[in-house]
Amino acid sequence: MRILLAEDEKDLSHALVTILERSNYSVDAVYDGEEALAYLTSNNYDGLILDIMMPKIDGITVLRTIREQQNSIPVLLLTAKSEIDDKVAGLDAGANDYLTKPFAAKELLARIRAMTREHTRVIDTTLHTGNLTLDLASFTLSSPVGSFRLTNKEFQMLELLMRNPGQLISSQRFLERIWGYNSDVEINVVWVYISYLRKKLTALDGNVQIKAARNAGYFLEVLP
Repeated sequence: MRILLAEDEKDLSHALVTILERSNYSVDAVYDGEEALAYLTSNNYDGLILDIMMPKIDGITVLRTIREQQNSIPVLLLTAKSEIDDKVAGLDAGANDYLTKPFAAKELLARIRAMTREHTRVIDTTLHTGNLTLDLASFTLSSPVGSFRLTNKEFQMLELLMRNPGQLISSQRFLERIWGYNSDVEINVVWVYISYLRKKLTALDGNVQIKAARNAGYFLEVLP
């Protein structure tokens, strides 16, 4: 799951990125409202953490703008202010929830889970393809013969494949969604993680393969 974090306090932003990545989220961090709007044009995010007080364009204006554009991305507002008027203004502008600084990491993660769950209306916490099951809560891939707890990047890649069975996903899409637009990693890192996943599928005796389409991308295929 990919999150856009718009927070101008860089120390706080770096801390939040660390917390989110340790919880298996992919994160792009921006530091003003203008950047936030530019990044949101990609529609490549599952949630937005948005500070109200930001340079160039404030958070409430960003929120109103994307809602006017019919962008329904779940939004969690961050604010250093505790006045009720700020909270009301944010909710009226289309925020799903708000959090007043300072806050605990556990509360932040719980609120993100709640708003994204409500948005996607996902009740089941598992994905199934062939004889494989991916547990979205524990990041565990299992089959009738065993299980593996996947690393952050492995989990996100396999989740994307399993949510789009049979659909070709390009290496560039993997790179942008999981490593982020600002990443300086080489595109062959996608192949490296695909090879890790293939080894785990083989070890689990999975009847699912990750197939490659030359110079196009990868997709899941269930074997007969």
